[in-house]
Amino acid sequence: MIPRLFVVVLALLVGIQIIRNAAVAAFAEGSPAAASRAWPGHPTAELARGMTEIGTAARERKAVGTPTFAMIDDAAVKAPLEAEPFLVRGVQAELAGNRGLAARAFMAAELRDPRSLPARYFLADVFYRQGDPRRTLQEIAALARLAPNGGPTIAPYLAAYAKNRSAWPYLRELFQSNPGLADASLTALARDPANADAVLALADMRHVGDSDWPKALINSLVAARQYAKARSVWADAAHVELPPTLTVYDSGFADPKARPPFNWELISSTVGLAERQPGGRLHVIYYGHEDGVLARELILLSPGVYRLTMALAGDASHAGAMNWSLRCDGSPPPFASVRLDGAAAHGWIVAVPANCPTQWLELSGTSADISQQSEVTIGNFKLVPVHPHG
Repeated sequence: MIPRLFVVVLALLVGIQIIRNAAVAAFAEGSPAAASRAWPGHPTAELARGMTEIGTAARERKAVGTPTFAMIDDAAVKAPLEAEPFLVRGVQAELAGNRGLAARAFMAAELRDPRSLPARYFLADVFYRQGDPRRTLQEIAALARLAPNGGPTIAPYLAAYAKNRSAWPYLRELFQSNPGLADASLTALARDPANADAVLALADMRHVGDSDWPKALINSLVAARQYAKARSVWADAAHVELPPTLTVYDSGFADPKARPPFNWELISSTVGLAERQPGGRLHVIYYGHEDGVLARELILLSPGVYRLTMALAGDASHAGAMNWSLRCDGSPPPFASVRLDGAAAHGWIVAVPANCPTQWLELSGTSADISQQSEVTIGNFKLVPVHPHG
């Protein structure tokens, strides 16, 4: 029979071991120094302290001391299934110019911890420099899945990678399996109009849906004054046809699905409210308290003379507080405007100048000294060219 005192001492030692393990686990992530004090030789404590010292040295642009690497090597011997020592070994090999050893070390780290973000990151870099796009993108896709907010975080790197045409087939494959990552990457790429061809080559135009990249690409092309290409992208994304004679898209106010700017942007704000109504009409309420835009659309009128006509229903007595205007994109003041009641009663003849390739057609409200609410419905809206001999 085991003496009672021995049993008590054994139980005490086991309890201490459990407490020390728990202390190391508790302190390793948040306080490596405390973990090291709880159990100086524990591999988890050594790894936590070692990785912290490496991170501190990198932040302060200092060399990592030999004792730090020795401590991590000791942890690797005690805990051969941990990934961190192999990450450190891989970085050391990279710094020494031994890329083969670095790659093997990073793969060993990933094998031990498939959820290791550093291992995935370093391997993506290794495969990228080896010219292996498929394996590079496999690691990047894993990073996007594993990292918090991974898609938006990884997207800029994929966007940079997408500038290489040889990577397009692999990116299409990746994007097909991960639509969220595709949208985030294409949106990052689309912010530069020079990347328009790459975006269109990689995007799945059949399933645009609520993707953000079309808006980003259209806005960047408009900002670059590439208006025709911007409207072409808009039409393809919206799956609409644009007849050559078209002046204003959705002049019948019947398509709420196609997005601005080449369709109506109907605004609800402290200025007023504009909304589509059945029967091809636009219902507008102007509160009369402040100036502002109620509805607008970006259009591409060639230089020449045009006539705007429409039918006005409702209380037209205060419709003069609202007006139609045309201004060149990028130029705040309009080059022509007309009161809403005047346009409805007599039509509006407007000349588009030659140096104005794209125009904003806007319906706005203008406040008076005494505010007065106006409510009208616009129908039978037409903007057509006036031919000299027509």
